[in-house]
Amino acid sequence: MTTVRQRRVGKGTEAAEDQPSEEKNVKPDGKILSDHAGGKLWNILSVTVGGIVAISLGLLTSVYVATLHENDLWFSNIKEVEREISFRTECGLYYSYYKQMIQAASIQQGLHGLVYDNKTESVRTINILERMNVYQEVFLSILYRILPIQQYLEPVYFYIYTLFGLQAVYVIALYVTSWLLSGTWLSGLLAACWYITNRIDTTRVEFTIPLRENWALPFFAVQIAAITYLLRTHLQPVQERLTLTAVFIATFLFSLTWQFNQFMMLIQALALFILDCFDMLPTAKVTWLYIIQISGLLLVCALQFFNSMILGSLLLSFNASVLIARTIQKNLKKGGLLNRLGKLILHVLLVLCFTLLINKFIKKILYLESDEHIFKFLKAKFGFGATRDFDANLYLCEEAFGLLPLNTFSRLSDTLLFCIYIFVLFLMTVVAVIVAFRNLSGSSQVQFKEKMEECTITLKPDAAYNLIHTVLFGCLALSTMRMKYLWTSHMCVFASFGLCSTEIWKLILKCIHLYTSRRTHVIKYSVPIITLLYISYKFWPGIMDELSELREFYDPDTVELMNWIKSNTPNTAVFAGSMQLLAGVKLCTGRTLTNHPHYEDKNLRERTKQIYQIYAKRSPEDVYRILRSFGTDYVILEDSICYERRHSRGCRLRDLLDIANGHIMDGLGENEPDLKPALYPRFCEEIKKNLPSYTVHFTRVFQNKTFHVYKLAKHK
Repeated sequence: MTTVRQRRVGKGTEAAEDQPSEEKNVKPDGKILSDHAGGKLWNILSVTVGGIVAISLGLLTSVYVATLHENDLWFSNIKEVEREISFRTECGLYYSYYKQMIQAASIQQGLHGLVYDNKTESVRTINILERMNVYQEVFLSILYRILPIQQYLEPVYFYIYTLFGLQAVYVIALYVTSWLLSGTWLSGLLAACWYITNRIDTTRVEFTIPLRENWALPFFAVQIAAITYLLRTHLQPVQERLTLTAVFIATFLFSLTWQFNQFMMLIQALALFILDCFDMLPTAKVTWLYIIQISGLLLVCALQFFNSMILGSLLLSFNASVLIARTIQKNLKKGGLLNRLGKLILHVLLVLCFTLLINKFIKKILYLESDEHIFKFLKAKFGFGATRDFDANLYLCEEAFGLLPLNTFSRLSDTLLFCIYIFVLFLMTVVAVIVAFRNLSGSSQVQFKEKMEECTITLKPDAAYNLIHTVLFGCLALSTMRMKYLWTSHMCVFASFGLCSTEIWKLILKCIHLYTSRRTHVIKYSVPIITLLYISYKFWPGIMDELSELREFYDPDTVELMNWIKSNTPNTAVFAGSMQLLAGVKLCTGRTLTNHPHYEDKNLRERTKQIYQIYAKRSPEDVYRILRSFGTDYVILEDSICYERRHSRGCRLRDLLDIANGHIMDGLGENEPDLKPALYPRFCEEIKKNLPSYTVHFTRVFQNKTFHVYKLAKHK
C-alpha cells in the first residue's frame, strides 16, 4: 500500500466602500454620491484593491496546495516511478494518456493511439476520447510539445502546476461570486479565507491531482459567478451578451472535463426550474440558461464522438421537457393563489412525464445501458429494495459514496463557517418562502407589500439562485460524501455573503427595532473583520506548522512490482488484477490491461466482475478460463484484498463476490437464507499452496509482502 512517512532530511483589513451596487446611494440632501467624481474615484479604487486581493489570494492558494503536495511526498526528490505511483487509482489512468501523448512520435500519432486504443482493455479496441473525459490531457500535452519549455520543466511538473494553477481560478471565482452578492470585496476575502482554512473539506487536489473534479470544479465556480452576474437587474444588452458567452464557455469546459457533468447540471437545472416556477427569476434568462446547458452538453457530445451516455442523460431530457411544457402552458404565471398552485402542480407533472418519456425513448432507440449502475446504486441507497448487484454494492460499500460524516460539521464549525452558514440559510429560506407565497398569491395589499419591501430587496434574483443552489447541493453532499466539495466551497461563498450583506443586517435590525443606516454599515464591516481576525488568530499557526511538516513518499512493494514488470515481461504482456492497481501498471509500465477504474461502460463492468473472480470461491479451471478469455498473460493478487480488513463483513470485496455468486460469506455472522456453501475454496488463498490443480495453470513468477504475480500457462 502507498504510505507517507516522516522525511529523513539529508539534502488587510479592508476599509474600502462597497462595489457599486444596483441601487444608488443618496445623501440626506438628495445628492447622488455616484455622480461626484470623488465617489467614482473611490469606487474605482475599491474595485482595483478588491481585484488585487482576489488575484493575490488565488495565487497564494495555488502555492499553498503545491507546497503541501511537495512536503507530503518530497515529489522533487523521488524517482519517476514513485511519482507515477503517487497518482493513485483512476488518477494514474488519466495521467497515463498525458504521458502517452508526450511520448508519441508526433501529435497525430498520439491522437491516433487514443482513438484506436488497444492497450487499455485487452482484446478490444476502444476510443479513449469517446469513453473518457481526457481532452484536458490532450490539450496540455500538445501545449507542452509546442512551447519552448522542455529544457526547463519536466512534463509531470507542467501537468501538476496547471492543476494547482486552476486552484487560483477556483478561489478567484468564489471570491468574485461572494463580492457580487454582497457588494463588498470584504465578503470575497472572507470566502477565500474560509476555503483555505477548511481545506480538508473544500478540496483534495493536493493528493488526487489528476482527478476529473479538480479540472472541472474551477470552471463550475466560474459558471456560478457568471450566472450570479447575469441575474442582476438593469444589465445593458452588451453586458448580458458577454455574460451569456462567459456562462456558455464555463459550462462547456466544465462538461468537457468531468464525466459526472450531466448530473451536476441537472441539479442546477432543477434549481432554475424551482425558482422560475415561483417567479423569482426572469423567465427569459432562465430559458437562455437551459439552452446553454443543452448546447454545451451537445457540443461535448460531438467532441466525444457522440458519446451515447451524454445523449441519454436526464439533463437533456429534462431541459427539453421544461421548454416543451412551457410552450403548452402559456399562462402559467397568471391568476390567483389557488389557480397558480393548480397550474404549477400540472406543470411539474407534465415536465416529469415528458422527461421520463423522452429519456426512455432515447435510451431504447440507442440501446443505452452505460449509466444503469448509477440508478441501481441510487435505488439501493435510498431504500427502494435490497440488491445483490455487484456494481451497486461496490459503490454502496465505499465510504466516499456513503452519508456525510458528522465530524465534517464539527470541523466546519471550528472556523465558524457552518454556524454562520446555517444562520444565513435560515434567514434566507424564511424570506424565500414568504416571497414565493407573495408571488404565487399576487397579493396587492399595501400593508403586506410594505412589510415585504425589505425581503424583496434581500432576495434579489442572484441571491435567490445561490440560495436554491446551496440547498440542493447540500442535499447531494449529505447523501453522498464524495460530492461534498461541490457544497462546502459554495458554503464559503454563501456564509460570507450573508455576513457582509446590507440587506440581511437591515432585515435583522428592523426585526429587533434597532435599525439605522449607520448602525447597519458599521455591523456589515465590523462583524466580518472580527471573524477574519478570529480565523487568523486560531488557524494561522496551524497552517504554518502544516507547511513546515516534511514527509516523503514510501511504497517499496509497489515500486518493486512496477520495476519487475518493466524488466521481466514483454511489452505486449496483458495483466489482470484490481482496477486500482492496473491503472498504475498502465502508467508505470505501459503494459496492456484487462480492466481499469473508469467504470462508465457496461461491458467493462461485466468484465471487471469476471476478473474479480480471482478473489471469489471458484475452481482454478474456471478462473483460468475467464482470464484467458480476456487474453491474460499475468495476474496480480493483492493480500490487502484477499485478506481485507478495511471494510466490515458484508462489504469486503470477497463478500460482495460471494453474495453475487450465491455463496455464504466467510466469518461469523448472518447470511441470507438462500445463500449456499461454495464448492471450492477461495482462489486467492488456495493458489498459494501450490497444489497440482493450480500449478498446471498458474506459475508464480514474483512475490513480495504485498503482491503475488502468476503467469498463466498457454495450453493448446
